[in-house]
Amino acid sequence: MRDGGEALWAAGMEVVRKLKEAGFEAYLVGGCVRDRLLGRPLHDVDIATSARPDEIAATFARTIPTGLAHGTVTVLENGRTFEVTTYRTESGYSDARRPDRVDFVSDIREDLARRDFTCNAMAAGLSGEWIDPFGGRSDLAARVIRCVGSAEQRFGEDALRMLRALRFAAELDLTIPPSVWRAIRKQAPRLRFVAMERIGAEWDKMMGGAGPDRANGLLARSGLLSWLKEPLPETVSA
Repeated sequence: MRDGGEALWAAGMEVVRKLKEAGFEAYLVGGCVRDRLLGRPLHDVDIATSARPDEIAATFARTIPTGLAHGTVTVLENGRTFEVTTYRTESGYSDARRPDRVDFVSDIREDLARRDFTCNAMAAGLSGEWIDPFGGRSDLAARVIRCVGSAEQRFGEDALRMLRALRFAAELDLTIPPSVWRAIRKQAPRLRFVAMERIGAEWDKMMGGAGPDRANGLLARSGLLSWLKEPLPETVSA
């Protein structure tokens, strides 16, 4: 689905339109909104909605129940697939990776508040409105990556987010502020609880992205490599 972005964005908005016509709120969210602001190509589009999973499925002719426990339904429209997820909050994270509890909510801002970084906590609506309660747009303009709320809490919930912070900084040429560095160093030991296949997937994205050399340097500086269950291939030493 690498079409430069305009057609994919429009197709996602068509899904939003159908949900709104059915009586629900819906927005494009996350990485596609970030990349749209940065003028980067879009490779997928995610949608958040006030509709519950059964209501999403009833709105579209073709759907796949890909993650009902977490509110996600895959919608097939015009030869494309879109992950459509009910607004939700998350809590628990006893395995340092996934939430123990998911609760559906009715406010897009509550949904955005559970996300990792401010640049990923924005939403775009059908009428051109942008919802940005945590300053993601201004952070992108300042070329910094910040967490939604407390960085230490975000990394404590999901330890993989520490690697994601480094990946986004390298890929998007963003600066990591001191508060985020401090949180990474404090929460680094939690990375030992994350499965290597998850870590390996992040590593592959780092090495296949726009700034692999910088990603390597950030990894070495972070101290995260000392807490991996297994060494990564062809990486620098900690």
